[in-house]
Order: sequence, then structure tokens, then C-alpha cells
Amino acid sequence: MKKLAVTVLLFALIFILASPTLAEAIINTAIGPINVESPQAFVSRILAFAIGIGGGIATLLIIFGGLQVLTSGGNPEKVQSGKELITSAISGLLLIVFAVFILRIIGVEILAIPGFE
Repeated sequence: MKKLAVTVLLFALIFILASPTLAEAIINTAIGPINVESPQAFVSRILAFAIGIGGGIATLLIIFGGLQVLTSGGNPEKVQSGKELITSAISGLLLIVFAVFILRIIGVEILAIPGFE
């Protein structure tokens, strides 16, 4: 069922982007206005949104892991589970930060891809 929903969403997105009547328009979305003329602006906006969501989820997981450690009541299994959750969330957050950093270095400084500034 999830695959069907994702497929329908992707086809709708492709239809909107390929539509000749919307080729010169700015589409207002939940994540802000998207310029349909420029694929670079669209991809940049989606990546910024995804990075923000990833950072927010990592922050919530760190808070949840901390609460799990605090409310463990001395149960070593719950303490260990909370510590693993915090460690995994921090690792994921670092992965996101370094991925963006490496993409910017490769995209802007090495390859000089337009639209990466």
C-alpha cells in the first residue's frame, strides 16, 4: 500500500512539473513556494526540507532516548536501550551534517556545479 501511495505521489509530481500550463508559474506548497522553471531550485528546496526533517527527527530521538534513560528505574536493559538510541541519533545527525558538507565541497568547489551555491 505504501509503494502505491509513493508511486502515485511521484507521478503527480512529475505531471505537475511537466505540465505546460504551469511551466512559468511558482507553485505554493507546504514547504514554501517552488519555482517550476528551475529544477535546481526545486531540488535545492526538497533537499533543504529533507535535511531539516532529518535533523528534527534526530533531535526528537535524542530527547526520547534521554527520557528513556531517566525513566528506566535502574533497569539495565532500558538504560542500555536509551543509550543506544541516543548514540544512533547522534550518529545519524553527524551523517547528515557531513553528507551536506561533502556535497557542498564536491558540488561547489571541485565541480563548480551551477545552482549549488
